[in-house]
Amino acid sequence: MESELGKGAKFSFTVNLARGKDNGKKLLGDHMDLTNTRMLAVDDDPTVLRFFEEASTQIGISCDTASSGLEALSLIAKNGSYNIYFVDWKMPDMDGIEFSRTINEKGYENMIVIMMSSFDWNEMREDAEKVGIEKFLPKPLFVAAIADCINECIGLQESFSSKSREIPDDDFDGHCILLAEDVDINREIVLALLEPSNIEIDCAMNGAEAVEMFNDNPERYEMIFMDLQMPEMDGYSATKNIRASEFERGKEIPIVAMTANVFQEDIDKCMEAGMNGHIGKPLDFDEVVKQLRKYLKNKR
Repeated sequence: MESELGKGAKFSFTVNLARGKDNGKKLLGDHMDLTNTRMLAVDDDPTVLRFFEEASTQIGISCDTASSGLEALSLIAKNGSYNIYFVDWKMPDMDGIEFSRTINEKGYENMIVIMMSSFDWNEMREDAEKVGIEKFLPKPLFVAAIADCINECIGLQESFSSKSREIPDDDFDGHCILLAEDVDINREIVLALLEPSNIEIDCAMNGAEAVEMFNDNPERYEMIFMDLQMPEMDGYSATKNIRASEFERGKEIPIVAMTANVFQEDIDKCMEAGMNGHIGKPLDFDEVVKQLRKYLKNKR
């Protein structure tokens, strides 16, 4: 329970539930499995496309990518229709609705279109269902969520989620870290994913607040996860301020970037600002835990 006078109270809880054993229906043909299902991811964000390439390798399914609806249509003309389409809603030139309408009008069979967006499904639902889209995948994306969508399409009952979000033998009880992130949903994701590890996490809404929180209690934090693009003060400036602080702890505390900027020049810029590591977004949960193990586990 969390309660604040004049604002109200929040009650929350966590339960572990067994996955149902119903057979479910296959959305694709009975003969489809991971070995013969062809998938296409369509998104104008190159970070998302790289994420799909990595995710498909983990899942074990063939996946092509296209950066626009027009490029996707060219791939279909060249390679033939795909079975599963993951399509972003908001794209220039041809959005996800128009792309889905176009391939449906061509009469391709044995295919499923899954709409992706950081917007709420209800904002696009009516238009999407008119062109035959019934499935929706919210952003930010997780490998587990993509895998579960694929499994539902081909009728597999095994869930990828429980295995990919489990933290085996990692208990960071007694450790405290600082998370600097201005986007509410991103903070919630990190807090939810790390909750089973018992780690204590304080949150800063921007770089200036992160610097202030560190200076107020420099010995409290053992590590900082730092977003780069934040209002008032970005992650680069916040890191430089912490490194230049009057406290000795500021020179040695591990600071790891969490950012969608994943090119080598972005990583180099993080290192030049004084950071110790870099994690790309969408977050790879295994990489988050790996960084925690690196800087916290050996101090227990």
